[in-house]
Amino acid sequence: MNKFFKFIEKVLMPPMTKLAEQRHLRAVRDGIVSTMPLIIIGSFFLIFAFPPIPFLAELVEPHLGTILFPFRLTMGLMALYASYGIGHSLAKSYKLDGVSGGLLSLATFLLTVTPQMVDEVGFVLPMDKLGGGGLFVAIIMAFVAVEILRFLQERNIMFKMPEEVPDSVARSFEALIPAGVIIPFVWIIVHVLGFDIHTFIMEIFRPLVTAGNTLPGVLVPIILITLLWASGIHGVSVVGAVARPIWLTLLDENVEAVAAGAEVLPNIAPEPFFQWFIWIGGSGATVALVMWMLFSKSSYLKKLGKASIIPGICNINEPVIFGAPIMLNPILAIPFILGPIITGILTYFAMYFNLVARPSILAPWTLPAPIGAYLATGGDFRAVILVLVNFAIMAAIYYPFFKAYEKKLVAEEQGEAGEQI
Repeated sequence: MNKFFKFIEKVLMPPMTKLAEQRHLRAVRDGIVSTMPLIIIGSFFLIFAFPPIPFLAELVEPHLGTILFPFRLTMGLMALYASYGIGHSLAKSYKLDGVSGGLLSLATFLLTVTPQMVDEVGFVLPMDKLGGGGLFVAIIMAFVAVEILRFLQERNIMFKMPEEVPDSVARSFEALIPAGVIIPFVWIIVHVLGFDIHTFIMEIFRPLVTAGNTLPGVLVPIILITLLWASGIHGVSVVGAVARPIWLTLLDENVEAVAAGAEVLPNIAPEPFFQWFIWIGGSGATVALVMWMLFSKSSYLKKLGKASIIPGICNINEPVIFGAPIMLNPILAIPFILGPIITGILTYFAMYFNLVARPSILAPWTLPAPIGAYLATGGDFRAVILVLVNFAIMAAIYYPFFKAYEKKLVAEEQGEAGEQI
């Protein structure tokens, strides 16, 4: 196992560390994360619109349009908000004006959407291109807008205002020429030449979205995240930067299916699949390990368990990952990696055969797992049972490794006590 960790440290860690710090992926991560409050609150309106209690469902049915309106303007415009956040973050990474980068990205993305004309002057924009279905286009357009902004500013192709002009006014004029390049460029491609950027980009990324909803698409991020954490790298940050657009696209399709009244949702593995059923207590489902620590014969593990149990219930597990430690610890790393693979397979097939409802709600990640799973599946009590089953499996997998590690620490603690005497 030590040889394996050395292999991971030499072969896997350097490229993954570079990947985590790559400015474009970091901008995608930060831009999408900035939309999470809107997505979480907006998705809760789905629960209000489609409550799991039949009596309440009948009661709210006449008011569905009104109830779903906040959802349509939050999660339904996910790509719109993300385009600004990604552009802002990427521009800041180049030490450019973040507001200019965000606004240019937003305008560029909106120009890719073909309007539906109502009359000679009025038009509507299709909502399906502004939510999760347009997320990949929003990412690409943010990259294009900010890179053009950077290219022009590095070559001083911009309006320079006198020093007496306030900074906010000067920055807005500095973005004038980039806007004059970007907006006509996208307008000609989409609206004059009639090139459908959305269809083109989605055809490119569709295999990734489809693969993300398969069993291998579930297991690959589980393995990568746990391997990276066990090697000392924040696995969710690295893998999430690449996978989160796929997860959100899958979630958006499930949300639209719920809003359309579908009984069985199309996708198994949006992000709540991992959050509530695999990462029970955080990556590696470590709250099961913390439970054993509470009864440990090792004074160190017992103290660590007491300090980690409340954060663990709220899915914060850095104290146990770095405190036990699990990181670079061959004894505890094995169940940390192996356990989520087993629960991931079980959960996938439970949802594949519709034994448990598929996720459609992005609940706050600090909720205890049974509550989060219940909300994420629209109020399916079977989701709570599955979480408890997965917790029991993780507890059983951790137990022999925990006892072996406990025995080692107890021997060390007794040896230190003997030396002091």
